[in-house]
Amino acid sequence: MAANSKEHHYDVRVRWTGNTGSGTTGYRDYARSHDIEVAGKPVLQGSADPSFRGDAERWNPEELLVAALSQCHMLSYLAVAVAAKVDVVGYEDAATATMVTNPDGSGQFTEVTLHPVVTVAEPAMLEAAEALHEKANSVCFIARSVNFPVHHSPTAHAAG
Repeated sequence: MAANSKEHHYDVRVRWTGNTGSGTTGYRDYARSHDIEVAGKPVLQGSADPSFRGDAERWNPEELLVAALSQCHMLSYLAVAVAAKVDVVGYEDAATATMVTNPDGSGQFTEVTLHPVVTVAEPAMLEAAEALHEKANSVCFIARSVNFPVHHSPTAHAAG
């Protein structure tokens, strides 16, 4: 760790709630439901993707990973916008991702594409607003931690 680096620690509890009475005696004999808990925060109800016998009404790990990438990029973008004196007045993203599964049951994400739509206060800020996505990606903790490409297809608009 570099001399000026700081460590940050996170405590997350995942509790399986899907024992239907027979444990894991068979692949179809248990539910994939679980709770994701962080002290002092609402519980997230999780499950597997419906393709893997999960509950479609609960968050799955794949959605949470894509959400984490989108959320991290947004937060990084807003921070670099402040430093660049770009006044962002609106931001939304519709992230997409591709994951492949292999014959042995393993799988991996091959890419995520973020589609941020940024609204800035003044038309003169549009060019800078578009350019800031590269900087945001370079400082995003989550994007720097994954081993697949995170692409960006941004759009910028001026308010009004």
